[in-house]
Amino acid sequence: MKTYSGWVIFAAVILFILGVLNVIWGIAAIADSKFFVQDQKYILSNLNAWGWITLIIGLAQLFAAFSLWSGGLYGRVIAILMASISAVAALMSIPAYPFWSLAVFALDIIVIYQVSLYGGAGVESDDRSAARVQAARRDVVA
Repeated sequence: MKTYSGWVIFAAVILFILGVLNVIWGIAAIADSKFFVQDQKYILSNLNAWGWITLIIGLAQLFAAFSLWSGGLYGRVIAILMASISAVAALMSIPAYPFWSLAVFALDIIVIYQVSLYGGAGVESDDRSAARVQAARRDVVA
């Protein structure tokens, strides 16, 4: 039976929440919602293009969260990659929504930290052979 680290599950939940929020904000930016700061100069293109970028990143983050829940190395790599891309995109979209971008950036950094530090913790299998248990007991007694 495999067990997973609580920190990795925490990072997956945060990544899932970020993905959902990025999808919502991407759709809102595509629809030119009035709560975005108007007439800002963007690093690349306009608010509509950033909406599509944010939507795609949000969908990829949802995939990364489910992949991280699966517990494999692939899930950890994808989670770190998508959180890194989201962090860079959040910093580049500061003209559209400054405080929101900084909040997303901070959460992405938390996800990167937790997955990179605790990514392999607790994933070991609990299969113990009798010979292995016996050898471990001999080492403790000696």
